Amino acid sequence: MGKVLESSLWRSSDFGTTYTKLTLQPGVTTVIDNFYICPTNKRKIVLVSSSLSDREQSLFVSTDEGASFQRQQVPFSVETLIFHPRDEDKVLAYTRESKLLVSSDLGKKWTLLRERVAKDHVFWAVSGVDADPDLVHMEARDLSGGARYVACHIHNCSEQALVAPSVAPVDPGSLTVQDDYIFFKATAMNRTKYYVSYRRNEFVLMKLPKYALPKDLQVISTDGNQVFVAVQEWHQTDTYNLYQSDPRGVRYALVLEDVRSSRQAEDSVLIDVLEVRGVKGVFLANQNVGGKVTTLITYNKGRDWHLLRPPSTDMNGRPTHCEPPDCHLHLHLRWADNPYVSGTVHTKDTAPGLIMGAGNLGSQLVEYKEEMYITSDCGRTWRQAFEEEHHVLYLDHGGVIVAVKDTSIPLKILKFSVDEGVTWSTHNFTSTSVFVDGLLSEPGDETLVMTVFGHISFRSDWELVKVDFRPSFPRPCSESDYSAWELSSLQGDRCILGQARSFRRRKPAAWCVQGKAFTSALTSRPCACRASDFLCDYGFERAPVGESNTSRCSANFWFNPLSPPDDCALGQTYTSSLGYRKVVSNVCEGGVDLQQSPVQLQCPLMPPRGLQVRLRGEAVAVRPGEDVLFLVRQERGDVLTTRYQVDLGDGFKAMYVNLTLTEEPIRHRYESPGVYRVSVRAENSAGHDEAVLFVQVNSPLQALSLEVVPVIGINEEVNLTAALLPLNPNLTVFYWWIGHSLQPLLSLENSVSTRFAAAGDVRVTVQAACGSSVLQDSKVIRVLDQFQLVPLQFSKELDAYNPSTPEWREDVGLVVTRLLAKETGVPQELLVTVVKPGLPTLADLYVLLPPPRPTRKRSVSSDKRLAALRQALAAQKISFLLRAGLRVLVALRDVDAGAQRLGSGGSGYWAAVVLFVAGLFAAGAFVLYKFKRKRPGRTVYAQMHNEKEQEMTSPVSHSEDAHGVSQVPGARRGQSRSPSCTPLLPVPGAAPVQATTRAWS
Repeated sequence: MGKVLESSLWRSSDFGTTYTKLTLQPGVTTVIDNFYICPTNKRKIVLVSSSLSDREQSLFVSTDEGASFQRQQVPFSVETLIFHPRDEDKVLAYTRESKLLVSSDLGKKWTLLRERVAKDHVFWAVSGVDADPDLVHMEARDLSGGARYVACHIHNCSEQALVAPSVAPVDPGSLTVQDDYIFFKATAMNRTKYYVSYRRNEFVLMKLPKYALPKDLQVISTDGNQVFVAVQEWHQTDTYNLYQSDPRGVRYALVLEDVRSSRQAEDSVLIDVLEVRGVKGVFLANQNVGGKVTTLITYNKGRDWHLLRPPSTDMNGRPTHCEPPDCHLHLHLRWADNPYVSGTVHTKDTAPGLIMGAGNLGSQLVEYKEEMYITSDCGRTWRQAFEEEHHVLYLDHGGVIVAVKDTSIPLKILKFSVDEGVTWSTHNFTSTSVFVDGLLSEPGDETLVMTVFGHISFRSDWELVKVDFRPSFPRPCSESDYSAWELSSLQGDRCILGQARSFRRRKPAAWCVQGKAFTSALTSRPCACRASDFLCDYGFERAPVGESNTSRCSANFWFNPLSPPDDCALGQTYTSSLGYRKVVSNVCEGGVDLQQSPVQLQCPLMPPRGLQVRLRGEAVAVRPGEDVLFLVRQERGDVLTTRYQVDLGDGFKAMYVNLTLTEEPIRHRYESPGVYRVSVRAENSAGHDEAVLFVQVNSPLQALSLEVVPVIGINEEVNLTAALLPLNPNLTVFYWWIGHSLQPLLSLENSVSTRFAAAGDVRVTVQAACGSSVLQDSKVIRVLDQFQLVPLQFSKELDAYNPSTPEWREDVGLVVTRLLAKETGVPQELLVTVVKPGLPTLADLYVLLPPPRPTRKRSVSSDKRLAALRQALAAQKISFLLRAGLRVLVALRDVDAGAQRLGSGGSGYWAAVVLFVAGLFAAGAFVLYKFKRKRPGRTVYAQMHNEKEQEMTSPVSHSEDAHGVSQVPGARRGQSRSPSCTPLLPVPGAAPVQATTRAWS
C-alpha cells in the first residue's frame, strides 16, 4: 500500500561478517522512520520510530554503538534531528508542525525554542565564529507568512533575548549560515537584493557589478575566507556566472561566465560547478557557450581557467587522436540521486589529487557518452579507466579504488585498483548476480572493508555482501613505502596560490595499509610573489580561457583605484595600491609587488557623496500615528566632520553629527495625512550632498460610492463621481472601467466626464487606491435616444432629516417611483426617480419610453403618461411619512421647462454638488447610516391594520389612502388614523415606533 508496516533493525560488530537482529520493544510492531549517528561520538545513536498503535513518536537512544537502546517517548512528530557540532548530548528537533525543540541530555527532556520555524533553515553556532556555542540561528515565520532571521540561546529564545542583528524581513527559504558568513535575500518592489553578515557583524548588501541584476544566487563555497557564488543574471536562462568575493563577502568580481545549470524537482537548481576535495582552490566547471558545453579547471579559485588536457591513449593503449585546441577531455558534473553511490565525478578529502569521473573526448561534452577517466595528480594528466560509467568507492585514503558498473542489469563482479587506477583487477563478490543498490564503507574511517547491497529480484529482500581487502595488505605502511608528488597546474606551475605544496602517495608495489592516522600533506612553502598572484580590486580584463591573465586594471566596478578609497571616510591616512590586490588565500612573499611599494598618504577631505534616505522596510506609505524609522546612508566621503541637517517635512528639523557612522535610525511619527517632503543635507568644508524622500501618510479608505445619473442621452456629457471617505487629496488614485474596456482610465480627481455614442446599458466601475487600501463600487447607466425628465421638489422640512448618504437618496427615490406608478398607472419600470446630493433636497423623475410596437410608432407628444404624472403631482397626491410623523409632499419643481429632453439640462448639476457631498461624507454620516439596521432608532417599522405583520420590501411603501395618515408616535396633532398601512421613512435619531411590527431587511 506504499506504507512501511514494520521495521527490523540488524547490527554487525565485525565489519558485516555476521548480523544480529535487535528487538526494540518486545511484542510491539515498530517502524523506524530515521536514525542518526552523533558526529562527535559515534557510539551515540538515536532512532526515530513510530508504532501502529501509538500516535506519538518515540526515540530510541544508544550510547554503546547500538548494542542496547533506551526508549524516550516524545509528544511531537519528529521531522529531523540536528546534533550539536561539539557537544554530543545537545540536539535540536524540528517537528512536522514547524516547531523547534532542544534537548541537552540526548533526548530525555525537551524544551520548545520557537514555533513557525522554516525547515532546513536551522543552524547551530559555528565554532570560532559565534561567541556562544549554544546559539541557534534560524529562519522564523510570522503569522502573516513572512520570514525573518532569528538567533537566540537554547536556554532563552524569547523576543527580548534575541541576539540577531536587526534586519528587514527576509524571503522565505533564503537564510543560510555557512562558516564565517550568514546570507539571506529580501525582495521589495519586485527587486531582489542579497545580504551578507561577516563574522556576525551587521548585514550589508552584497555588491555585484552594477548591471549584473541577479535573478538567483547560489553559494558555492565559503572556504579560505572568501565566498564563491553562482549568479543567474537578468539575461540568463540556463546558465550562471561565477563570482568571488573579498574576505568579508561584500564585493564580488566575475571569474567565469555561462556555467551550465539545470532545474530539478521542487524548483531546485543544479549548477555544473564541483569543488575538488582534498586540494584547496581547485574547481571544475562546465561552461555553456552557444549550446557548446566544455569542462574547465582552475587551481587558484577561479582567477585562471583552462580546458582539461586529454589522454594520448585510451584504456587499451591505442592513440586517441585527440589534440588541443580542437579536442579536450570533458566531464559530467552531476550529483547522484542515490546517496549510496557516487556522482559522475568522485573526489575525497582524504585522497588529495585523486579525481575519477565520467565524460568523453571531443570538442564538447556529449550527454550520452560516459566513459570513465581518472587522474592522480589533480587534473594535470588523465587516463581512461572504463568505457562505461561506474560507481566509485575509495578505501584506505584511495589506496584501493572500487568500481561497480552503473547498469540496470544484475551483476556479480566488481573491479578494483591498488595503483590509483593505472591497472584494474576483477573480483566476483557474489555467486548469484544482484541488482546493485549501493556501496558502503565505515563512515569517516578509512578502512579496507566495504559492503555491496542490492536485491536479486524486485520481490526479494536486500542482499548484503561483505568485501574485505585486508588480507591483501598484511602490514602497515612505513615512510619507505611512499613517494612524493608536487601539485602543479596544467602549465607546470608549482606555485599555486602563492605556495608550493607536495603530497605523498603510496608506491604501486607497496601492498600496505595506510590506516586512519595517515596524512597525505607532506610539505608546503611560500613562493615569491609574481604578477599572476595579483588581480585588480574587483574588476579586471580577462584573457581568453587557457591564456595568461595579466590582470590589467582597466574596468573597475566601484571606484577609481588611483583615488583615495572609501576608508578615508573614517581615517586620516590611506595606502596607495594602484588598485591591485593579492588573490584571497594567496600566501606568496616578497618578489614582484604590484602594489608599487604602498605608501601611507594623507587623506584629503572628501565631500559627502551618494547620500541616501529611506524608510526601514522600503515602503514610502505609512498611516497616521505609526512609528517611522528613517535610515540615512552615505556611500563615500568624510563622515567625521560632516553635519547632517534633517527636515522631516512636518515642522521637525534637527542637526546631526556621525549620523551615517552610527547608522542609528531616526524615529518619527506623523499625526496628519498628507505628503511630506523629507530632506537630508550633508555638508562639510569640501562640499555637500542632499537626499530627498516623499512620504505619503494616509488613512485606510472606509467607504466609496459611485455617483452617476442612471439615465443619459446618446452623446450627452455625463459626470462620473466617486464619493470617498475619507477624502485624501493628492494621495488617492482612481481607476475607471467604462463599458467593456479592459484598460482602466486613471485619474487623481474623483470625477471624470465621458459620453456614450450608442444606446444600451453601460456598466461603470471605479476603484479608489490609497496606499495598500483599495475600495470598489459599480453602477449601470442606461443610455437612451429619447426620454423625458420631470424636475421634482420636496417639502422644505425634509432638509432637516436628509443625512446626505447614497442609501437614503436611493430609498427616497424608490418610494417616490412606487407612489407615482400606483397613482398614475404608469408602469414602474418606466419611471426612475433620482434624488440629487446636497441641499435643498431635489429630485429628477426620468420618464422612459416604452418599446415601440410592431404595428405603429408611438410619438412622445401623443403619450399621455406625462400629463398623468404632472396632474398627480399638481394635485398633491404624492406624499409619504417620515417615522417622526412628518408628512413630505412631492411636487413639480419650477424651472424654465416642466418637461425637458436630455441635453437642455438634466446632468449638469452633478459636478456642482461634488464638494458638498464630500464634505458631508467627511462628517461621518455615511458610516452611521450604513449600520442603521443594527442600531436602536435605525430600524424601519410599519404599523399594520389589526396588528397583522406584513413583510416589507422597502423602507417606505405607498399608502392605499393618499389622504389618510396613520397616527404614530411623534406625529403632529390633528392627524387622523388610517386603517391601512402607511409608508414610513426613517429619520436619523428618531425613536422607534412602538407597535406590532416587522423590521425591513
